[in-house]
Amino acid sequence: MDTKILTEKEIQEAAAVIKEGGLVAFPTETVYGLGADALNEKAVAKVYEAKGRPSDNPMIVHIARASDIGQLTPRLSPDIVTLIENFWPGPLTLVVKRKEGVPDRTTGGLDTVGVRMPDSPIALELINWAGCPIAAPSANLSGKPSPTRFEDVVEDLDGKVDAIIKGPDCRVGIESTVLDVSGDTPTILRPGIITPENIEAAIGKKVAVDPALYVKRPENGSGGEEFKPKSPGMKYRHYAPKADMTVIEGNREQVKAEIQRLKALNERLGNKVGVILFEEKAFIEAAHNFFAQLRDLDRQNVDLILAGALSDTDGVGFAVMNRMLKSAGYNIVRV
Repeated sequence: MDTKILTEKEIQEAAAVIKEGGLVAFPTETVYGLGADALNEKAVAKVYEAKGRPSDNPMIVHIARASDIGQLTPRLSPDIVTLIENFWPGPLTLVVKRKEGVPDRTTGGLDTVGVRMPDSPIALELINWAGCPIAAPSANLSGKPSPTRFEDVVEDLDGKVDAIIKGPDCRVGIESTVLDVSGDTPTILRPGIITPENIEAAIGKKVAVDPALYVKRPENGSGGEEFKPKSPGMKYRHYAPKADMTVIEGNREQVKAEIQRLKALNERLGNKVGVILFEEKAFIEAAHNFFAQLRDLDRQNVDLILAGALSDTDGVGFAVMNRMLKSAGYNIVRV
């Protein structure tokens, strides 16, 4: 398949591809997404095929106007309305009860669907011109680090999708916060740059966090064959670089010293070593740069990546650590 590389001026051409049941990779404020008509089961099936993505991993559906959520869910609670007013457009996905007509392919067979309104002019214009909600997981091969730059998408999907819109680097750099509002207690299924504290301040009630997000050494990384994930990233291996990766956790100075010790030791053995070490409280910067650094180290063909842990007592730090631990396959060294 020849993949068209489109500019921002050619968004209408990209929208026509979506209307015809094709696949378009496009930038959002979080990461690049791989889009298909969310209500077209055959189109959504092509997304799974292009990414090599398991078919029970649910999609997030992107809309251009808040009112379009009515196409996907039968009712809105007062909490949902408040969250939309406070955080849309933006990096917050709401998991809501799904309406009849939303294909099983899009929801991973669940009775819920994840919906968000992105804060990206290109994404919003694409959805508008396509005239349909767009299902869009990250525009990478399944399991690889999420793409935050145009070149990352081309590296993974050139020849596998119909078109890629060449846009700017993504502003946020990690995927949206996923909040399940389909039950009685709002529950975070995937952490992001919008934190539990942000959400609690908006709706005036406590927000739960899925207990699985606190597990640093899951006994079964797949969650078991019967486990049905309600959000992307809950069941399967995610964000993995080609190199082996170890996360070093503990006192900051000791972490730095241990990284240097392990780096020197491995280099003496002939291994090429990459290091990811953010400033102690640079949580927003870490979110923006983490996936890009993994991609760059892949291109440098390093054998080992040593990463300094961030404080997970900060909401954004917790979100980045969620990605970091998954990237490392939960391989942690404590000092």
